[in-house]
Amino acid sequence: MAKSITMIPQTRNLFTASPITSVRKRRVAGYARVSTDSDEQFTSYEAQVDYYTNYIKSNPDWEFVTVYTDEGISGTNTKHRDGFNRMIEDALAGKIDLIVTKSVSRFARNTVDSLVTIRKLKEHGCECYFEKEGIFTFDSKGELLITIMSSLAQEESRSISENVIWGQRKRFADGKVCMPYSHFLGYDKGEDGIPVINESEAAIVRLIYRLFLDGKTPFGICQQLEEMEIKTPAGKKKWCQSTIISILSNEKYKGDALLQKTFTVDFLTKTKKKNEGEIQQYYVEGSHEAIITPEEFDMVQAELLRRKRAGRSYSGNSIFASKLICADCGGTYGQKVWHSTDTYRKVIWRCNRKFDKKSGLPRCDTPTLDEETIKRMFLKAYNTIMGSREQLLEDCEIMRQTLADYSEQDRAIDALNEEIEVVAEMVKAQVRDNASRAQSQDEYSKKREALVQRYETACAELERQKQEKLLRIAKERDIRLFIANLKTQPLALQQWDEQVWTQLMDSAVVFRNGSIEFTFKNGQKALVEAD
Repeated sequence: MAKSITMIPQTRNLFTASPITSVRKRRVAGYARVSTDSDEQFTSYEAQVDYYTNYIKSNPDWEFVTVYTDEGISGTNTKHRDGFNRMIEDALAGKIDLIVTKSVSRFARNTVDSLVTIRKLKEHGCECYFEKEGIFTFDSKGELLITIMSSLAQEESRSISENVIWGQRKRFADGKVCMPYSHFLGYDKGEDGIPVINESEAAIVRLIYRLFLDGKTPFGICQQLEEMEIKTPAGKKKWCQSTIISILSNEKYKGDALLQKTFTVDFLTKTKKKNEGEIQQYYVEGSHEAIITPEEFDMVQAELLRRKRAGRSYSGNSIFASKLICADCGGTYGQKVWHSTDTYRKVIWRCNRKFDKKSGLPRCDTPTLDEETIKRMFLKAYNTIMGSREQLLEDCEIMRQTLADYSEQDRAIDALNEEIEVVAEMVKAQVRDNASRAQSQDEYSKKREALVQRYETACAELERQKQEKLLRIAKERDIRLFIANLKTQPLALQQWDEQVWTQLMDSAVVFRNGSIEFTFKNGQKALVEAD
């Protein structure tokens, strides 16, 4: 029998699923974006909005929805483009049939974002039209052309990003300092681009440094600044500890600048990473006027390190906090108040573990102390060591020079780096050899395990040598600061001086008989018997 074939005509649109006889106007939206918020770009931005409004309204078959916009936003990623994301949400909700935009690069410079978004829109019956390239996404060749154009746009973004990075690194190499002035306390941008001191803000910076050296913790400093109604660099009322630590550890306040602290890992996501040696850095000394003296800045760094080592045992309630040590248990002394609600109120210091049953240690027999006793005994210790100041300074200088010699650690670090490189190559060669010929896998595993063990041992020793060098650097800095401070102090003290305690004292061990052994920052000890 002869076949009979009857054609059933198409009744619905392939993409929109609407009847092909439908005379409903297409709902059309425009999309405009500029990547910076400069005046020139703003003119372009306004022109795009005006153009697409008139362009869509002039077509009798189209119904104007709106023009979605993003101003001063990069096109490499759709994550932070609010106008774009709102437009896609409306399209997926069935409010838009056609999106008109200038070009593929205006839509997105990221190939993956472009294709994923366009395919999602197509699934929901929404078409895109790129005017410059003349591409309709429902066209059979549309996706191929969009892939090519998006890839070109992405490579253009890569090229722009590389040019910007090159320019930044060239400025770094030339020693040109740039600060985020709107969020940086203490400096304004000068006419020649060099930072100039903002005196009202600089006073706040100096206050933060002084409070820290007086013993306050970053949290305590935050509280005091909030009580004084001083606003943060960003103009907020609430201070964060991280902001205080950032101010205390930023070398720009002593007039220097470390450039290239961070770098961009991916130009598409704009992900930034702390520079831990991956790319070159530049340190510029005396790049601008200092707010904090180098000596005071170094003292703060040494104190930050000391508190970090003390860990949770550090308290910033007083300049004596975390510096008084119990000889019985090794715990720290803490501030206590006796008769807090009556006329016999008295502040004393005693071991924090004295009545702590949870510690499992026997009760400490070290005595309680009042501040006057601590101060009086410190004056005796100070006057004792200052009796031979010249000899003390000579001994400290010899110690400093010894600590400043890192040649042994440097040789060890170089040798270990070479060992690690050699072993890594041996492991690679062993893997290649195992892949190229048949051999006993048990023997191969044993040899590989031996090499891995050798590699890990070298890495552990390398880390130890690096830490040893860092420790010597920190100790050398402490001795250097101690020498500088010692030279400025009087040969004898008749009354308590809080600054001398802060600058020279490291710790004080309290014994059962009431005597105290004071240890100064150079390691010098002075035992003072109880009265």
